[in-house]
Amino acid sequence: MIPDNPVKRKLSQGLVSLGTWNLIGHPMVTEILANAGYEWITLDLEHGTIPFSDLATYCQLLEGKGVLPLCRLPGLQPEYFKWALDAGVMGVIVPMVKNPQDALDSVRYAKYPPQGERGTALTRVHAFGDTFDEYMALANQETMLVLMIEHIEAVRHIESIAEVEGVDALFIGPYDLSSSMNLTGQLNHPEVETACDKVLRTARKHDMAAGIHLIDPTPEEIALRIRRGYTMIALGMDVVMLRKSSQAPLA
Repeated sequence: MIPDNPVKRKLSQGLVSLGTWNLIGHPMVTEILANAGYEWITLDLEHGTIPFSDLATYCQLLEGKGVLPLCRLPGLQPEYFKWALDAGVMGVIVPMVKNPQDALDSVRYAKYPPQGERGTALTRVHAFGDTFDEYMALANQETMLVLMIEHIEAVRHIESIAEVEGVDALFIGPYDLSSSMNLTGQLNHPEVETACDKVLRTARKHDMAAGIHLIDPTPEEIALRIRRGYTMIALGMDVVMLRKSSQAPLA
């Protein structure tokens, strides 16, 4: 499997790419999301129920649908990067990045030498060796590294985080960010909006994508975020979609 990442190219050109979030660990849920037409789906291994042992199966499903598989890792541990990328995800989303050292470690774990220290083995991502040379030549270029900015400490260090080479996007996690400011769930609070704007401005200054997760988006909010300059936008998540759609007929 030779990597090809149209989402990364699109974001590098400043174009908008829309995806969604998959927490429920069942392939049928992932398939329903894939059929909807999203360009990428984040398989959430931090808060979701998808086990690492099944990650390759989910990647196969999304590849067959022409949807880019991304993965939110459980944390900043080198083995998580290896497991996810070897299974076939085309980008890793690193949670709770707070400072430039976290960003440097993320690059180190996500990229092969000389750019990083990603481990090498015969795995699914290069057909267990059949396309080893082709994959190794393109992996650093084509795989995405997205840092989640979801703590006020990260906002304070956002300039130095953005200066780390090898990062493709700064992605805001609004709920955790608001919680770190003692404003849990107050996503439209002026202080939270100010923090988000700072991340957005910094990402654009450094020619990287600015992303945000809109947990329960309205058309108006989606349009507003695009006008402001966000380009990597996650629209909702499976658990919220299921909850709201199951409650609607009763209401």
